[in-house]
Amino acid sequence: MVKHFTSKDLTQQALAGQGTVLVDFWAPWCGPCRMIAPIIEQLAGEYSGRAAVGKLNIDEEQDAAVSYRVTSIPTLILFKDGVEQERMIGARGKEALEELLDKYCSVV
Repeated sequence: MVKHFTSKDLTQQALAGQGTVLVDFWAPWCGPCRMIAPIIEQLAGEYSGRAAVGKLNIDEEQDAAVSYRVTSIPTLILFKDGVEQERMIGARGKEALEELLDKYCSVV
C-alpha cells in the first residue's frame, strides 16, 4: 500500500490531481526513519482511497530532497492538490500523523 515516490512523482503537475499526499523523506541508514516506517505502512492502508501515503528515499532521489529543501530526516510533507500544506521534521507518533492527514482528507 505504501507508494514509493521518485523525483518525477513529486512535481507540482504530477501531484496536482492527486488530492492529499503524505510523503516521508527518509533513508535506510536513518534510525528514526526506520522507527516510523511501520506507522507509515499502517497509515497507507488506513487512508487508502482518501490519501496517498508514501516514501521517498533521499539517497536515491537527491534531486527531490534538494528541491523540497529537506535537510533533516525523517521529514514528512503533506501536499494537497500539488501544493505543500505542512511539513513535520523528526519522528512522530501515529496520532500526530493521523491528525495531520485528517485535517486535509475528505471524509469517506
